[in-house]
Amino acid sequence: MTAFVAGATGFVGRAVVPALVARGETTIAHVRPDSARLGEWRERFAAMGATVDASRWEQDALADAMRTAGVTHVFCLIGTTRGRAKADGVAGNIYDAVDYGLTKLLVDAAVASGTKPRFVYLSSVGASTRATSAYLKARGRAEDVVRASGLPWVIARPSVITGDGRDDERPAERAAGVMIDGVLSVAGLLGARRLRARYRSTTPDVLAAALVRLALDGAADTLAEGADLR
Repeated sequence: MTAFVAGATGFVGRAVVPALVARGETTIAHVRPDSARLGEWRERFAAMGATVDASRWEQDALADAMRTAGVTHVFCLIGTTRGRAKADGVAGNIYDAVDYGLTKLLVDAAVASGTKPRFVYLSSVGASTRATSAYLKARGRAEDVVRASGLPWVIARPSVITGDGRDDERPAERAAGVMIDGVLSVAGLLGARRLRARYRSTTPDVLAAALVRLALDGAADTLAEGADLR
């Protein structure tokens, strides 16, 4: 296996890279070439046992990188926040530009690479093209692109991802995770175990282990949520 991890510097990506390396898989962590911390990330990922690819976010550049490395699995772990998008100069609908737009670009690059990699897409519980939330609607559109790509795929829909180590603090998200888990604990006692499993918060390490397991199991196309991501 040779894994290409897009979003490797993110909250989940930083857990997926060492999880892959621990399994003995060749792991390529993608870092934006214009990142002010590119040198730092090269050192950090090298210490984990991974290599860094700093290809431009362009279809041909990413496809060439995948083809040259013989990539068998692509992990799409990208996302953004309003604060980060503003800092990066992303205007308009940031979720269309990043969550959907960059996912489509990565899917197109994976197809163009000719290596037919398994595409592992980190989505979100509630993702749907019919959602009223701009974020969930963009995630739903991205899921449709993954399914229609002709590539083997895994789509993971976790609930709130919480824990220490974010570059951007999200106290509201952390508080929401605590509140949701409390409500779901009561629901579980009342028999709503499936609901509790679907919406319970998770951590990057738990999610990373599940993503790697799902990527490697060689099963048919998979939509995973709830207990499947534990």
